[in-house]
Amino acid sequence: MDKQRILILDKERINWKMQRMAYEIWEHNSNETAVTLIGINGSGAAVANNLAERLRSISPLSVDVVIMKINKKDPLTGEINLEKDMNGRSVVLVDDVANSGKTLLYALRPLLSSAMKKIMIVVLVDRKHKAFPISPDIVGHSVATTLQEHIVVETNGNEIEAAYLQ
Repeated sequence: MDKQRILILDKERINWKMQRMAYEIWEHNSNETAVTLIGINGSGAAVANNLAERLRSISPLSVDVVIMKINKKDPLTGEINLEKDMNGRSVVLVDDVANSGKTLLYALRPLLSSAMKKIMIVVLVDRKHKAFPISPDIVGHSVATTLQEHIVVETNGNEIEAAYLQ
């Protein structure tokens, strides 16, 4: 039996929400000269790259993007490596969806060994059923779902096409 897919965000709504999220990131970092976006591999990387482009066009911030490779199904398998030193940086951890909060919690682990200025968590969609104590600072869209439902974000390169409830 195929799960029903319900469109919750189309491309137009995603573009509007991404622009608003970029302005929020800038507002939270207006006293900084640079910000580092860490996109979690997959759709999180697409969201981070998309936000970086928008931040560069609306603010004077120097924006770096780093991709964090993490196994979303089992974050304890494989090593989580960052290509850059995060000491002294203003960091924004970015993912497409905050489902249980597990991926975001484990993604924070390697960052905690750095002396960052500050860290924020940004997600395009927050599902609201958390099993782990993670609360994103900036959310594009919030959805209350059942425990059996999931949110899927479809991307094409750095373009975010749609978000579905299934």
